[in-house]
Amino acid sequence: MHGGALKVRVAAPPVDAAANRALIEFLAECLGVARRSVRIVAGETSRTKLLEVDGITPDRITSLRERALR
Repeated sequence: MHGGALKVRVAAPPVDAAANRALIEFLAECLGVARRSVRIVAGETSRTKLLEVDGITPDRITSLRERALR
């Protein structure tokens, strides 16, 4: 966490949307949802992004975050 936001670093370069695909794949796997359920809704070409995830509640995200920080 970084100032209330999730900070993720991916190894893929920001060329041909490879970094965006890597981010979506990573988050989908961590959250246990299909890749098609994770979408970048703002900041596609920026380092700061806003994502939308279908099929998961805010409580579930909080639970996963707390477990990861232990």
